[in-house]
Amino acid sequence: MDYGANMTRVSEERQRSSGPVDVEPPPPAAPLGGLAEAGRGQAMARYQILAPHLYDGVPLKAVAAGSGVNYRTLKRWLARYRGRGLEGLARAGRSDSGQRRLPDELVALIEGLALKPPRPSTAKIHRVAESVARARGWPTPGYGTVYDIVARLDPALMTLGLEGTKRYREVYDLVYRREATKPNEIWQADHTELDIWVIDDKGKPARPWLTVIEDDHSRAIAGYAVNLEAPSALTTALAFRHAIWRKTEPSWHVCGIPTVFHLDHGSDFTSAHLEQVMAELKVRPVFTLKGQPHGHGKIERLMETFNQMCLAHLPGYAPRGTPDRAGQAELTLPQLDAAIGRFVREVYNLRPHSETKTPPQTRWEAGAFIPRMPDSLEQLDLLLLTVAKPRKIHPDGIHFLNLRYLDPVLAFYVTEQATIRYDPRDITEIRVYLHTDDGDQFLCRAICPELSDTTVSLKEITAARNARRKQLRGTLTDRSAVVNALLAAHAEPLPAPYPIPAGALRTEPQPSPSTGTGTGADLDTHTPITATSPHDAPKLKRYWTE
Repeated sequence: MDYGANMTRVSEERQRSSGPVDVEPPPPAAPLGGLAEAGRGQAMARYQILAPHLYDGVPLKAVAAGSGVNYRTLKRWLARYRGRGLEGLARAGRSDSGQRRLPDELVALIEGLALKPPRPSTAKIHRVAESVARARGWPTPGYGTVYDIVARLDPALMTLGLEGTKRYREVYDLVYRREATKPNEIWQADHTELDIWVIDDKGKPARPWLTVIEDDHSRAIAGYAVNLEAPSALTTALAFRHAIWRKTEPSWHVCGIPTVFHLDHGSDFTSAHLEQVMAELKVRPVFTLKGQPHGHGKIERLMETFNQMCLAHLPGYAPRGTPDRAGQAELTLPQLDAAIGRFVREVYNLRPHSETKTPPQTRWEAGAFIPRMPDSLEQLDLLLLTVAKPRKIHPDGIHFLNLRYLDPVLAFYVTEQATIRYDPRDITEIRVYLHTDDGDQFLCRAICPELSDTTVSLKEITAARNARRKQLRGTLTDRSAVVNALLAAHAEPLPAPYPIPAGALRTEPQPSPSTGTGTGADLDTHTPITATSPHDAPKLKRYWTE
């Protein structure tokens, strides 16, 4: 017969025969804060057994007969319940529970051995502890005791001791999680090496890198860049440029300049040029501490989403453990770039986010705000295209990467020093900036005829060359006219004839009229020589000594 039904029947018969029973109300329950879940369950089970006796007046012996619990045990439970309440029905623990009979030094030795990297096996720890205990006359610990001591160690202490400070910070350090209150208030950026292989320009398999920039408030992807090179300031700048400027795809609306840009502390993010760019754009950079990438959980979770929802469905996907990972390559880098772009536009930005419960692009647009934009794409390129090389403008164009870049405008600046900037994903053209006192000024876009469909004809080069020559000749003519005019206005008179000093006349012997030749007799005859005109004056001073 069921115990509950039996107790109910006995209770009803007793009430009919003896009338109402004065039931002693139970004492107030003692606090159960010190009981574990298992202890509470045990106390409630015992309380349910005693309930017919407590509330219905069923004799305790009848309760013992119906429940199968010993009568003396029920008396002991009843006494505990009346003395301590529900807490008294829980199994009392041993007074020495958790205490060991081993010396504290031996316990510390066992714990120290377990925390020393590399972590030894429990069997080795037991052998060492047993040997030390015998040598010092201590009680010898059993294997189970050693195992229990090691198992009771704090997991945080184990992580710090065996895996180091960095792992401890990642798992146990308390992290403040920030939340942006509006779109474009905080952006995050990060890199990851994708678990997919592609075919590079040389036909060889390669593993690409992905740089992603995410809006913290909406979780929308603002921009990205896919490259085969390792992360650098250039890849970050290209992704930043893509995130800021308006997208060519009309369905992708996220753009603008953020207020705060959270970055890792890698060299690709801490470049001086990138900091100057953000200062120019009035963006506050916030760098994580070295070796402590806390606060990047959102962007790191996004990288897992890319692997699981995008790359896993593409050919060439080869996560760790896949045999012949490089041999899985089928796509080219532009094809992978296009696939990631479609995933961002058509899936990720339009799919409700698991935390915000709103599609990222919808949440970004909900603020109905006008994003802050740069003045022009040229200004943005001047700031962000960080591959800047000084070059000299030669008569045949600009030499770069063993290629020649031409534009008719360059004819006016031959031999000038300039700075070129280029997009490494497309080197068919370069942007040329001329050095001026006010900074670099955009000059032109020079193209490489060998790489571009657009060519610069000989006629255009000749016309530009003639125009340059004509300009220079016009400048020479103008300058010559100015010089002649100024010299004519300020002409000075010619200097006066050189005066003949007194006593500078001299006599020379003259030949005899009869003979026409000079002889010794004629030496006494002298003819004075005088200057008859200013042109006959001596050009040099001559002093005669008598």
